[in-house]
Amino acid sequence: MRLLVIILNYRTAQLALDCLRSLEEEIATLGDARVVVVDNASGDGSAERIAAVIEQEGWGAWVELLPQATNGGFSAGNNRAIELALASADTPRYVHLLNSDTVVGRGALETLLEFMDAHPDVGLAGSRLDELDGTQQHSRFRFPTACGEFAQGASMRAVSTFLRDHIVAPPLVDEAHEIDWVAFASVMIRGTVFEDVGLLDEGYFMYFEDTDFALRARRAGWSCWYVPDSRVVHLVGQSSGVTARGGRGARRPRYWFDAHARYHRENHGRLAEWWIAFVWLAGHGFGRLRRLLMMRTETEPPWLWWDFLRYRLTWRPAGGAGRRAAAQGAPKA
Repeated sequence: MRLLVIILNYRTAQLALDCLRSLEEEIATLGDARVVVVDNASGDGSAERIAAVIEQEGWGAWVELLPQATNGGFSAGNNRAIELALASADTPRYVHLLNSDTVVGRGALETLLEFMDAHPDVGLAGSRLDELDGTQQHSRFRFPTACGEFAQGASMRAVSTFLRDHIVAPPLVDEAHEIDWVAFASVMIRGTVFEDVGLLDEGYFMYFEDTDFALRARRAGWSCWYVPDSRVVHLVGQSSGVTARGGRGARRPRYWFDAHARYHRENHGRLAEWWIAFVWLAGHGFGRLRRLLMMRTETEPPWLWWDFLRYRLTWRPAGGAGRRAAAQGAPKA
């Protein structure tokens, strides 16, 4: 199989169906491609609704529904489909992870496939993500650093300018280039990357699993590229319910803080985990104080500071079963 597309659904049946409709012509054009919709134990009738529409529309030849008994998060849901594919007789050359809250532009998948075929050293390639009106979103990023965490929290032009080479989300561009990591809302992954680095780390429920996977791939010798000719509309926050455009958004869930700690601990060690926590507090504290003194409207999610103190500054055991399972989860070809 040339391509396997995986769509993870959790209580977003209509969005997942809209995404499938945007893929119908793409898959027909590609020919040697299939789609798996993983329902992460939605419990709201999503799986039944998606199954009914697949049958009604006659999509069964190219779409498969894979319902799960439990919701193990983003990594676990995608891993269930990936591990089945890698263990099958028809192993996919490429795996494309696609959010349910996306609409795929014409030729978006073929563009990524052609790019990957032409660049065998590239392990991951991400699409340009757009708003409904075509406004470009940030979908390419640098790996987090202490300087980047401080600059993001301070939210000051002078600080951001001084630390511009460390900002996690660099200025928007519209040309293909190598980057540390791309948003997994639409990412093409070469199948052999899973053989080298394993599956996604299930120690992350949601957030930072994409950053972590890209870093592991980089350390294994695979590069990551941003390919803006592949365009996908991303309805930000519709699949997670956390991120929102405009305003302060929803209160950040505990699993974000757990993932933040895990990324730095697993990849850089316990000392780095605590150093980043200190820098994060310093940067965000500085930013909050500045906004208060200048009487500016608060832009951070509600209770962010308090939740960080509650959830982030707690002792966690080193290592984790999720990383070990991920490292061992992909069978060798």
